[in-house]
Amino acid sequence: MDYLSEVLKILEGALKANGSMAVNYAGLLADKLERDGERQQARLLREHLARAPKALAHAQDASRGISLGQPPVDGESRLNTIDISHPQPDREALYLPSAIKARLEEFILSVQHHDQLAQAGASLPARLLVYGPPGTGKTFLARWIAGRLGLPLLTVRCDTLVSSMLGQTSRNLRRVFDYAQQSPSVLFLDEFDALAGARGNERDVGELQRVVIALLQNMDALPDNCILIAATNHEQLLDPAIWRRFGFRLPMPLPDLALRKTLWEKMLGDYLPTKLDLDELASLSAGTTGALIQQVCLDSKRDAVFKGHRVIDENNLFRRLGLTLAIAEGKRLATVEDEIKWLRLWSPKRFSLRVLASLYNISTRQVTTVVKETESDASQGRKSE
Repeated sequence: MDYLSEVLKILEGALKANGSMAVNYAGLLADKLERDGERQQARLLREHLARAPKALAHAQDASRGISLGQPPVDGESRLNTIDISHPQPDREALYLPSAIKARLEEFILSVQHHDQLAQAGASLPARLLVYGPPGTGKTFLARWIAGRLGLPLLTVRCDTLVSSMLGQTSRNLRRVFDYAQQSPSVLFLDEFDALAGARGNERDVGELQRVVIALLQNMDALPDNCILIAATNHEQLLDPAIWRRFGFRLPMPLPDLALRKTLWEKMLGDYLPTKLDLDELASLSAGTTGALIQQVCLDSKRDAVFKGHRVIDENNLFRRLGLTLAIAEGKRLATVEDEIKWLRLWSPKRFSLRVLASLYNISTRQVTTVVKETESDASQGRKSE
């Protein structure tokens, strides 16, 4: 049966007296029928849904304090524990290393063909663990997946989910997972290590260990076709039992040379100068994240717009990259002289005396004086060693 997942969800909603769940999965079934060419069946189903009482369509499960119209809230702060968004499909391109992109496509296909895989005894729960350094695009990836699947994204707010009240965090978790099952959606647990940290540490509080247990229980109770994505910057902190719950795991590495070149080209877009050396740019940006490259591109394009230029200034682009890297390394460049010294040390070939003088609107003599100070400081440092 091609639509078994939706039928089972409609039946589950009916058995639980959860009208919103039954109605929403019936709507999804109608969409799938129409997409597969069964327009008459889809029309009949929608006609029946249109005749359903409004009270049924917005039914609440008061015993658990959730409804489709009202996201779950923390019992202590009364703040929503979920942010709901509706990413647009393919609104932004996703750039990943080829092997990582292949794994992602395998996950997407497994979600889209869950029923066929289940019939063949080859299905896996729709669980994806994404991990890697900050700025590598984990949150963007979750949005992209939701857009690709045409589903709303339910982003769990860990700052409100974790409560100071004994037992409240576990109750919050239960409400979040119950809410996610009421309607087709992608449940996204960001900063996952805050909930799924390894147990057994002597400094752990008993309540924190109970949170991990509650998380495992809720994941086990989640139907296989419910989509769950978890993201963390600190995968080494995750409890070993958590890893076993994810059949799909996706590392998000720093972009390699080829990918950095692609990112620079695509993110600069129409503002890309024709003679820009992308190989040099990719080489000098070694070790950076996609987020940092995006930041430099946006800053450079804004500068071009302010100055009324149709393309970005090449030397200014390299300057912004160098200064952004300096900040990322914790360097404090408080003056123009500090910036000139850093840029000269960072890439002397790119930042000649003339280029620096033009960038900072000063004479080459002034730049020479600053550079000589830098060389003198370096020489004194070598002597002291």
